[in-house]
Amino acid sequence: MTTKFSKKKTIVHRDAVPHNFPTPHPDFLEQTINYRAPLDAFDAIAYYDGSCYPDRTKGEVTAVCDKEEMNMLSINLFHVIVTRKRTGEEARRCMIEMAADFLLHHISSPYVEQFLFPQQYHTEDPDKAYF
Repeated sequence: MTTKFSKKKTIVHRDAVPHNFPTPHPDFLEQTINYRAPLDAFDAIAYYDGSCYPDRTKGEVTAVCDKEEMNMLSINLFHVIVTRKRTGEEARRCMIEMAADFLLHHISSPYVEQFLFPQQYHTEDPDKAYF
């Protein structure tokens, strides 16, 4: 299933952060969608890419890169990890291959063009009150 839906927010940062995965580039384009990631997937997600991360309380996933297409790829691979279709390590290898195809050889993929999963709603997780 492919889905076209808009991002929740896009922020362009003035100060970029150097990032070397999968190739050296500046991280300055931050894009966020609603997404509830299961807690038991957080370790694999952290291993996958430090510039693609969930916010449990807000119910969001954010990707930060220098190109919208790479953020789309990153979030699609994030989803692949969460749904256990690939491990964090396997998703890293996919990111390297697909990013090289796109950036070096101008070969596109559905992973860089649109979200490959349904839009999520009501993703917030305010957790439990203990007192």
